Amino acid sequence: MFNFSIARLPRIEFGSGTIRKLPDILSSYGSHILLVTGAHSFINTGGWNVLLGELKQRSITWQHCTIAEEPSPGLIDDLVKTYAGDSFDAVAGIGGGSALDAAKAVAGLLKIQRSVMDYLEGVGPELPYQGPAVPFIAVPTTAGTGSEATKNAVLSVQGKNGFKKSFRHDKLVAEYAIVDPDLLASCPPGVIAANGMDAVTQLLESYVSTRSNAFTDALAISGLQAARDALMPLYRQQGELAGHREKMAYAALLSGITLAQAGLGSVHGLASPLGAFYPIPHGAVCGTLVAAATQVNIEAMLAREPNNQALAKYLHIAEILCEKRFIDPAAAFSALTDRLSRWTDELNLPRLSHYGLQPDGLNKVIANCRGNSMKTNPIVLDDQEIHQLLLARL
Repeated sequence: MFNFSIARLPRIEFGSGTIRKLPDILSSYGSHILLVTGAHSFINTGGWNVLLGELKQRSITWQHCTIAEEPSPGLIDDLVKTYAGDSFDAVAGIGGGSALDAAKAVAGLLKIQRSVMDYLEGVGPELPYQGPAVPFIAVPTTAGTGSEATKNAVLSVQGKNGFKKSFRHDKLVAEYAIVDPDLLASCPPGVIAANGMDAVTQLLESYVSTRSNAFTDALAISGLQAARDALMPLYRQQGELAGHREKMAYAALLSGITLAQAGLGSVHGLASPLGAFYPIPHGAVCGTLVAAATQVNIEAMLAREPNNQALAKYLHIAEILCEKRFIDPAAAFSALTDRLSRWTDELNLPRLSHYGLQPDGLNKVIANCRGNSMKTNPIVLDDQEIHQLLLARL
């Protein structure tokens, strides 16, 4: 637990109003910027015009592109070709996980102008990435993916022969992560639900990961405490919303740090093929599977590895999320899965069949789920256990 290595992180600027630091940060890199945003969330707010006015005052010129959906390798290659003639001093990604991942990938490729397919894990030649990358600044407007703190850009091709893979390297880590909870104010309830459960899943999975350590555990616990207190009231729009947004932005940021350092688990292992073969948003996959995955993991460890240290961690998570002490581990495990299931139901996260998955498609999902995330699950699940997990949320 106290023998670990922590990979590069961004400089983090966190707090209400920190978006105002962006113009000066950008000007420190130069005078020509590529702005990559979501299609609606930020550019339809007053903050967008304020930002552009601040850039003009500093004589900064810019190009702007929008990302309307989860980015594909083809989209990244097209953007790189479009902007290859510009000499950008920095790339700023402002938006949800899709916008940040797209900006991250484009920043990594503008100077070398190769197809991202050359570098995707598990696809193509998997050439070693050597850079150089254009400096990247990440500004999340949702609380979930943690992309502002990771070194990977997740890209997907959807359909029968689809895939969801990462372009990953330390050189892709943002120079700055500007995390302003005020930017979450424009998030609709569905986005709050899916992204919030993505953050919860990332915190939980990294805490029980086989690569977890004392550093990441401390962050994961802190993030889970924040999400416990803020996710449901923020979704319901109850109470002091600014404080809830602050806690969820914090939980999401920590989830990005912990997943980058410690890895994830079975939910994210399954999210890759599910998101590739079916039109399932990533956060919805996490939210709909996390309770069932937790239960399957616990049952598998009790049956085959009763001394697995992750069982004690699941008990601790139960005490955190349920805010009570448990003498009986069985009661703790039941309370934990019940709490996660209740959140899934109250957040209206659909079952997998809502997106087209049918029983005859389960074997294909199972056959394609054993990527990097599944390798750090606290126990190796067999195909029957994964089938049980998926069937529980079909």
